[in-house]
Parts: sequence; C-alpha cells; structure tokens
Amino acid sequence: MAYIDDAFIKLKHNLEITATEQKLAAARHEAVRDFVRETWELVDDFLTGSYRRDTKTKKLKDVDIFLVIDPDGPEGGYRDRSPLDVLTALLKVLRERWPDAYRDGMAIVIPYGDDVMSIEAVPAFKRSAGGYFIPEPAAGTWIATNPKRHHELSIDKNKDSDGKYVPLVKMIKGINRHLGEPVSPSFLLEVMAQTIVKAPVGRYQDEIVLFLATAADRLDEAWLDPAGLGGDVNTVMTPAQKRAAADQLRDAQRTAERAVDLEDEGQDRAAYAEWQNLFGDRMTRP
Repeated sequence: MAYIDDAFIKLKHNLEITATEQKLAAARHEAVRDFVRETWELVDDFLTGSYRRDTKTKKLKDVDIFLVIDPDGPEGGYRDRSPLDVLTALLKVLRERWPDAYRDGMAIVIPYGDDVMSIEAVPAFKRSAGGYFIPEPAAGTWIATNPKRHHELSIDKNKDSDGKYVPLVKMIKGINRHLGEPVSPSFLLEVMAQTIVKAPVGRYQDEIVLFLATAADRLDEAWLDPAGLGGDVNTVMTPAQKRAAADQLRDAQRTAERAVDLEDEGQDRAAYAEWQNLFGDRMTRP
C-alpha cells in the first residue's frame, strides 16, 4: 500500500475518540442525566451532537445532552415560559452539584478542570409533529430540531459510502479545527457534506480536494437543516466571516491539490508534509 494511503489510515485512527475519552464521557454524561432526573420529571434524555453522530474529532471538547421534560410533570409549565426562564431553572439545579456550571446560548455547560471536555445540557420538549423544541434565548423563542434524525441521516450516508463517510467528515472537521475553525458552527460542515459527498466515496485525498473546492464556492449559500425543522444552519457567520472562511478553504484546497500532485509524482515525503500543513500533529508518519 502506498505511503500516503497508510498515512491516512493512521489519520483516521488519530481522529477517533479514544477508549479512555469514551469512558470518561460516559461517566460524566450519565451522572448529569441521573442527577437531573432526581429533581425534574423527564420523558427522555439522550446524547446528541457530533459525539452521538460519531463525527466528533479528538481531543474531545464537549458532549451534548438533550433533557426532554415531561409536559405532564411539575416542570411541564416551563413550555409556556421564556427560554431564559427554563435555562435559569436548569442552571440552578445543576449548580447544586456542579457550582461552576454556566449558561452558554441554549445550553447549560458543566466544565471540568482536568481536561477540555465539558457537558452541555439542553432542556427540550417533544414536538407533536416529530422532533423537539429547544430554547433559543437570543430570540426569546423555542425552535424545532430533530437530532435523532440527524443521527439517522449520518448512519445511512455512512452505510451507502461503505463506512468512509464518517471518517471523511472527521477529516474535514479536523482541517477546520487546525485552521482555527473558520467555518462555524462545525455542524455546518456536516450539513454541507450530506449534499457534497457522493457515493461511492473514493480516496480520502481526492475527496478532501473536492469537498474543499465545493465548500469554498458554496459557503455563502443557505444550508437548510437536513431534518427539515431548524431552518438555515448557515446563519452564525457574518458575510465578511464567510468570505474569509471561503478564502481559507481555497488555500487549504490548493495545499491538498499540491499534496495529491506530489503523490502522483512519487514524492510521498513532500506530499506528506503538505498534508501535515492541513492536519497538524494528527497526521503522523505511517
């Protein structure tokens, strides 16, 4: 097998969450869910976000949890309250055990001092037409979303791509992180990948070039929630930030193209160095 192909096999492994991180994450999110259930009546609680979809890259930074409130329980009345009221109430509960907890947008964040991983707890209500309502305190409203559908779409896409879709998304997000995360939120990259990446998925090297080129050209477009509920995912960045991010993606594309050209010319060591410019220390020698 070629030197660069071997390097990408190692990269795939290096981007995966380690067993130690998985065990630590499990212990922490289970503790949070159990603690909230002692105080609030929930109809469900589950992992969500890129950790649940297996598209999170190491190091593990955060784990998202949905806490689905029982509408017939004591907290059911929160559905008619402002999102900020509900988040404030959840913050009060969690601070009983985790005094450093704080609100960040639609979630209550529980930080841990021993590493970068945090738990982000989001209060939610089931939606009769499917999915969930979650708080959007900036707008003072409840918005619809369906993270379980996002998970299903990722599983289906990965199956159709012979298991290469999820690793490819992790690589794309790894590049974004190494570049300083110009594309925000990172979920936008997953939404774009659902459309841009087509089965059968070829070599990771070639797929990365194609994705970077297409994403740079289409970064200013509206990218709708694939679950059909959340509207345009591409609303976080300003027009200036989108232009800057597109420029960085084009620069990354040119680096990836040089790497592919060098590999085609048999200059594997030089190609490897170019890929390192995109992945940093996650790209290790085979």
